[in-house]
Amino acid sequence: MEISSFFFVDGIEPMDFSFHEEDLAVSSSNSIDAKFDEAVGHIEDIIMEDEFQMMQNDFLEKYYMEFDDSEENKFIYTDIHREYIQLIEKYLEDELSKRIEDFSMGDFSKQIMERRNELEGEIFEMLLTFSDFIAFKEMFLDFKADKEGRSVDLSSGITVTSVHGGEGDGAFSLDGFSLTGHQFGGSKH
Repeated sequence: MEISSFFFVDGIEPMDFSFHEEDLAVSSSNSIDAKFDEAVGHIEDIIMEDEFQMMQNDFLEKYYMEFDDSEENKFIYTDIHREYIQLIEKYLEDELSKRIEDFSMGDFSKQIMERRNELEGEIFEMLLTFSDFIAFKEMFLDFKADKEGRSVDLSSGITVTSVHGGEGDGAFSLDGFSLTGHQFGGSKH
């Protein structure tokens, strides 16, 4: 199907504004992509705001002791997951509705599921906790490990300093180089 119109303006040659269905589909697709990207951008802002951080942290704090790092899942996990979805999804929907005209959480959720394999990053991990129970449980187990001091913090013991070449001959020494806070003394080569 082709939609055409010709405009004649003051004897000037007509202009052809022909559109094929494919062009309209691409335009519509780009509009959907733009709305999705806009929503994701707002979600990034929302989850960084103090109010969201406190709400999520309070929820994790309330239930983290219920979770065990085992293959077996307790029945209470389902109730906690359902409560989490209701709390976070409602908060996000309210905030996005304030920021985006005609926002639909149903449409947005559908797009997330359709793009699931394409998406990566913290924001999508958080959004997957709605539909992916394993991601939800891992979020709680990570929080619990952190609370109990069992998480690995690689940032505290690493010091990076420059490695200087020796005598201009292209050789280098490990003088001043440190991994996990241990200095390497070296002989100059």
